[in-house]
Amino acid sequence: MRSSVLPALLLLGVLAGTVLGVVHFIQRDRRALVDQFARERWTQLQEGVRGVSDALEDTGDDLRFAGELLSQPGTREEHRRELRALLEAVGQYKAILVFGPDGHERLRLLDRRTAASMVSQFAPEDLAPTVVQALRNPPGHIASSPPLPRATSGWLRAFATALPEDAPDGGGAIVVLVDTEPLFAPLKLLASDTDTHLFSLGAHGTPTALSAPSLLSPYARLGTDAHLTPGLDALARRMRLGEAGSLLIEREEAARLGLGDAEVVATFSPVRFKNGAHWPVATLASTRVLRSHERGLVLRLSLAALLIAVFLIAFGVYVVLARSRAVALRESRRHAERLAHLHDKTQKILDNIPTGVLALSEQGRITAANRALAARMPPDAVGGTLAAAFPHASEPVLQRLEELVTAARWERHVRSLHGEPLRLFEEEGQYNVHAVPLEPGAADVCTLLVVEDLSDVRALEGQLLRAEKLATVGVLAAGIAHEIGTPLGIIRGRAEYVRGKLGPEHPQGPGLDSIIEQIDRVSRTLRQLLDFSRFQPAEARAVALAPLVHGVRELLSVEAERRHVRLQVDVAPRLPPVAADPDQLQQVLVNLVLNAYDACARGGHVRLGVDLAGGDTPGAWGLVRMTVEDDGCGIAPKHLHQIFDPFFTTKKRGQGTGLGLAMVAHIVRNHGGRIELDSAPERGTRFTVLWPAAAPLTEERHAI
Repeated sequence: MRSSVLPALLLLGVLAGTVLGVVHFIQRDRRALVDQFARERWTQLQEGVRGVSDALEDTGDDLRFAGELLSQPGTREEHRRELRALLEAVGQYKAILVFGPDGHERLRLLDRRTAASMVSQFAPEDLAPTVVQALRNPPGHIASSPPLPRATSGWLRAFATALPEDAPDGGGAIVVLVDTEPLFAPLKLLASDTDTHLFSLGAHGTPTALSAPSLLSPYARLGTDAHLTPGLDALARRMRLGEAGSLLIEREEAARLGLGDAEVVATFSPVRFKNGAHWPVATLASTRVLRSHERGLVLRLSLAALLIAVFLIAFGVYVVLARSRAVALRESRRHAERLAHLHDKTQKILDNIPTGVLALSEQGRITAANRALAARMPPDAVGGTLAAAFPHASEPVLQRLEELVTAARWERHVRSLHGEPLRLFEEEGQYNVHAVPLEPGAADVCTLLVVEDLSDVRALEGQLLRAEKLATVGVLAAGIAHEIGTPLGIIRGRAEYVRGKLGPEHPQGPGLDSIIEQIDRVSRTLRQLLDFSRFQPAEARAVALAPLVHGVRELLSVEAERRHVRLQVDVAPRLPPVAADPDQLQQVLVNLVLNAYDACARGGHVRLGVDLAGGDTPGAWGLVRMTVEDDGCGIAPKHLHQIFDPFFTTKKRGQGTGLGLAMVAHIVRNHGGRIELDSAPERGTRFTVLWPAAAPLTEERHAI
């Protein structure tokens, strides 16, 4: 009897120990999973907070810079122009306002792109509390407002700082209206999955538009119903105190808050704003995935206990079959090593080809991407759809890709798009896209999407076509000059001879003058063709800019008077010499100013300005900026990419050869500089030339 009871007791003891071990391992593994989950969310939150803090600090730096700008001597128009440049340079800035020390508005600048809608989104009384707060603080301290009540979205806020008391007009405050939604973009990425919600309090303790809608109502009721949501109450209190950390919200409270039927890990941290209030932000992530993992763990441990019992019961059978199992395991290991080798080999091949490859599951989810494509996709694209891999693509483009993959899967052969202009990434390019179906068997890799970027190839083809075009121009110019130049010279000489014989009073005199004038015009065109085809490398030396620019003004002043156009020349003091061939640099400025004359109507205005690029004192080989702008008719958008092409002109027939700007671009590039164009119809045109500065050791004074 004892001999039969002892094995039973031993088996019961083993089973009881197994159950206790299972419970212990479940609890320990669950705590470890929750801690690891909280650490991962904390790390993600810190990365997003750093991005937002940097963006807010950039806004504060811009505001302080604007305040320092207004404290400097200068006219109101100069301050207005400089503030306008700052407003148009930063896309999320919607308005800049300046208030006096008495709180009355002195200056208002609105973003031209949204000026019409911006007027109705704020009023001076909406900004008064922020202005008062800024005036109470020292200059450089940033005051921020809650969301403006008249704004159409909850993202428009005002940031303000005080002006120094010794500033012109006795100090005051400067206010910038900022669309803060782009600033908080790093945090919005944290809530890309449905199990994570954001909760953010502004500097005034008011939930921002970033917060999940389901949390707004419970937060508003904390004053009366805090006992129903103690976790949210503790989270809000610690956020308002500017603390950072994490806490666990129980399952029942998470369900009441609409966060899912599982515990929620809340991680929180303040967004620090130098010389300003902090902006608390938190992520609330459901542990639903962990519960699934826990159930799987319980199942696995239960099966393990069952296997132990079966092992104790069937130990004899196991001993008999041990040898055959060992053989099978060795064979499986050999196959596994072979598969691992093939997988590693395939992965290395895919990672080292320049073409992008995506692996898609049966549900259209991305399961893998090679290195060439992963470097251009968002880091969290794996596991998502094609929209997650190509966030810059429009809905029609994504639909075409999905239809291509679906057709390849159903038809069981490769489907392709060849040379399509698509915007898959930040900039539009040309791509070959192939959907390659795989043999059924692996649900996680059902189709391969191969993306071949042809943008560089098309750019090289364009450069080759341009080079061939320029070579053709050279050959054409040389042939025209040789075949036409000599006969024209003979015709002109004969015409002058006849005019001299007939005398100035002869009735045919004006006709001969017209012949000579038209022959001179053709000769000038031929000289431009020859200059363009025989362009020589520049022999650059140090050239002083101020004398050269003033010489251009004297040279073209008579032409300006003839056309009734006003030419304004602005040359910054203490300009370094530039590295240039003086004659070619003069040719660049003369051509640009004459083109500006042509674009202006009577009474127009042309400005030629020279200053340092960036406003800093450059060392050797810095950049000097030369700007030629007019208030003329402007250039149509469809012609902007052709404006520097040889023989392209927007002037009337007979008024231009289309070689002037091509020569300008050629000269600028030949000196190592670059030329930029900004124009729109009825808004005028601005050419900006960035020219390398020479070392100020051997400065040459050049006069025209």
